[in-house]
Amino acid sequence: VICCYRKPKTKRAKRFLEKREPKLNENTKNAMLIKGGNANLTVTEVLKDIYAVKKPFAVLYKRKNITRPFEDQTSLEFFSKKSDCSLFLFGSHNKKRPNNLIIGRMFDYHVLDMVELGIEKFVSLKDIKNSKCPEGTKPMLIFAGDVFDVNEEYRRLKSLLIDFFRGPTVPNIRLAGLEYVLHFTAVDGKIYMRSYKVLLKKSGCKIPRIELEEMGPSLDLVMRRTHLASDDLYKLALKQPKGLKPKKKKNISHDALGTTYGRIHMQKQDLGKLQTRKLKGLKKRPAEKSAEDDGATPKKSKSA
Repeated sequence: VICCYRKPKTKRAKRFLEKREPKLNENTKNAMLIKGGNANLTVTEVLKDIYAVKKPFAVLYKRKNITRPFEDQTSLEFFSKKSDCSLFLFGSHNKKRPNNLIIGRMFDYHVLDMVELGIEKFVSLKDIKNSKCPEGTKPMLIFAGDVFDVNEEYRRLKSLLIDFFRGPTVPNIRLAGLEYVLHFTAVDGKIYMRSYKVLLKKSGCKIPRIELEEMGPSLDLVMRRTHLASDDLYKLALKQPKGLKPKKKKNISHDALGTTYGRIHMQKQDLGKLQTRKLKGLKKRPAEKSAEDDGATPKKSKSA
């Protein structure tokens, strides 16, 4: 049997392979933005603006790639493995499907979900002359519309958009860092994407007055084709390792008000062996000692 796996020869290659190994806490998901073979100016500007929003967790391919993700997914899977990206956004344009975007995600370097969206209206970052958020700002995601919870395709799209724009996982949040909002509204078969910058203004009290200022990009989208994973594969992709699952704590209960109660198991205590404080007043008198000696059984003398 010929083994095709080669051990890394340099420390840099070793670090590169260790970075891609499975971990309990995975790295932040990166996205690759790919331009199709016949992408027009609108699709190119959309990819550039989404790249500006996603940086530094994104890779923008500037060259055109002639591929059709719904017919052949091998090239996407190749680029995913090459750039270590589990999310992708593919832009194309043709007569049948003008201003086309395909957003998707990978599982084990294979396509898991894909949703095709058509751009009906687009306003870029350059067209809105307002101040922008700094690079790498983690956005707050808001979804409006009952269809995101009722329709299965829209529910998967919501999960996909959360995966795409959520950014890194952070342990703490400061109030001044909440300055970027991405709002998605689904109504009448269309999806409206709007981005706002949060302005904290004086209100005369501790809580500031909040205003939203449109920042861009702004997109009006319509859903076209979908490629969704089966329930079994989707369930496998959501499976978490045992190390991340919290261990069950025994003998701990909570009441309706949230108070925690713990039960402690102890052995029966022998009070005769209890060590007390040594005081002169507690010492035994000679009469008590002789009484104890008289009551004790006499020892047997040793035979000669």
